[in-house]
Amino acid sequence: MACICLFRLFLLLVLAALYQGKHLNPTSHLRYSRFLDPSNTVFLRWDFDYAAEIITFEIQIRTTGWVGLGITDRYTFVGSDLVVGGVLPSGNVYFSDQHLVDEDTLEEDGSQDAELLGLTEDAVYTTMRFSRPFRSCDPHDLDISSDTMRVLAAYGLDDTPKLSRERTFVKSIFLLQIVQHDDLDVPKDTIIYDLEISNFLIPEDDTTYACIFLPLPIVSQKHHIYKYEPLLVEHNETMVHHILMYACGNASVLPTGINECYGSDPAFSLCSHVIAGWAVGGLSYQFPDEAGISIGTPLDPQWVRLEVHYSNFHNLPGIYDTSGMRLFYTKHLRKYDMGVLELGISVFPIHFIPPGAESFMSYGLCKTEKFEEMNGAPIADIYVSGYLIHTHLAGRSLQAVQYRNGTQLQTICKDFSYDFNLQETRDLPHLVEIKPGDELLIECNYQTLDREFMTFGGPSTTNEMCLVFFFYYPRINISSCLGYPDIIYVTNELGEEASENPMENLMILNNVEWTPENIKKAEKACRESQQTVMVKTIDEQEENTTGWIPDIIPTPRGPCLESSGGKVEPQDKTPAGFRLPLVALLFLQGTL
Repeated sequence: MACICLFRLFLLLVLAALYQGKHLNPTSHLRYSRFLDPSNTVFLRWDFDYAAEIITFEIQIRTTGWVGLGITDRYTFVGSDLVVGGVLPSGNVYFSDQHLVDEDTLEEDGSQDAELLGLTEDAVYTTMRFSRPFRSCDPHDLDISSDTMRVLAAYGLDDTPKLSRERTFVKSIFLLQIVQHDDLDVPKDTIIYDLEISNFLIPEDDTTYACIFLPLPIVSQKHHIYKYEPLLVEHNETMVHHILMYACGNASVLPTGINECYGSDPAFSLCSHVIAGWAVGGLSYQFPDEAGISIGTPLDPQWVRLEVHYSNFHNLPGIYDTSGMRLFYTKHLRKYDMGVLELGISVFPIHFIPPGAESFMSYGLCKTEKFEEMNGAPIADIYVSGYLIHTHLAGRSLQAVQYRNGTQLQTICKDFSYDFNLQETRDLPHLVEIKPGDELLIECNYQTLDREFMTFGGPSTTNEMCLVFFFYYPRINISSCLGYPDIIYVTNELGEEASENPMENLMILNNVEWTPENIKKAEKACRESQQTVMVKTIDEQEENTTGWIPDIIPTPRGPCLESSGGKVEPQDKTPAGFRLPLVALLFLQGTL
């Protein structure tokens, strides 16, 4: 009997040690990292368990005072949650879950939902590691989601937590990244190929779309492009808004040189099938191991239109730029060819947003019922692995919703906290299956409180867009599926006499007195009007159909997680929230 008790006690100690090592090891690897300030003083590492809905942060700041990390709102620091910690001169640690009651006053939460995993200080740095639920039951804790998160970091020079502007930083980050590119397979025979606009003099205009037609790599057999990344000139990054690669049909007659994409020469707007894209704030993107962009076969493009969108808001003269896209490709083929499907609202002025709107919803419908006919052959189900969402400065949120046989299936992707300065291709947590006949709806929300005139759809940064690009496989012969509302119906619903010429109706709408009531009336009319759906193939064939905007049923929020953390009191260096696992407690009970 004594032997059994000793064995149970020994096993209990082993389990407790294993538990402690797994959850509290301050040196365990965290996959993601980012500097949060311009001078690289504040360094964040993080990782997460998607199934358990727990995220772990480690903040390292060049200070021997207090440090803090949390989540904030787009518009104000009030209500931000901030986990605060530090090491006193005596060596004791302090740590607590707090929130901002005004712009610079911290108050401790009634519920302590952050769990301390490590807190150290040396002569240069203070480093704090902790975990917290994606969504706790504390109303003072902001949810961690797949939306753009505005991460708040702050620190002080002593151990009195108080915010100061010069030591407070906010950075937009996709915290719940799904794939770590370094973890994916890199073929040993990788070949690198650069596509660039060389030594281009950026015009002294707010917006310029510069285009050039360039050949893809010449290969004697099929290859797959499995990764791409932007090529940016140092100090010019703030002027490059996006870079897109459009595949060109092999029968196209293409112009030479660099010119305005959507200017007087229509040849420079040829080729509309996006195959790769980068936008401001983004990084490189690598496709999943089972798919890549095909090159080298008779069905594959041999040329691309490289489009670089410049935003020279300060009208700076004499700036030369060489931007573009770097491709990584291999002859070791993946199982599927990757395709890109463009969804949303057709980019032309029938898409309008009134001035002075706190919120204005726009919708673009896609009906896939014509995909098989336009593909020219039966098509299988396609699987979406990643996406890129895109609006301009007025955009506040986007979502893509899937319907089948008139029933809403799911929200495929969303960002209810969109940031124009962080546009990056994101991976889905799981593949999304789209069947022929499904409907896809893109919803965009805009705010124009700072505008006195109508905002129309268009290429300029001060115009608007509402687009989602799906990266999917296996590839089919469809490049885009875009919708737009019946502008004649909308004009009549606003009490104006509509013209048969759609563009004339835009001039009529421009003269409407945009009161809050008229703004909501216009939003309702756009939503209730019949949509024209334009479906285009990779080889530029186009057909139209019509449809109606279905209702969107909001996705219910999951249950919150009860507090599992606690506060580390002075004189107590044991990290907060330490708990023995249930199996250890059972063994302890048996031993006693």
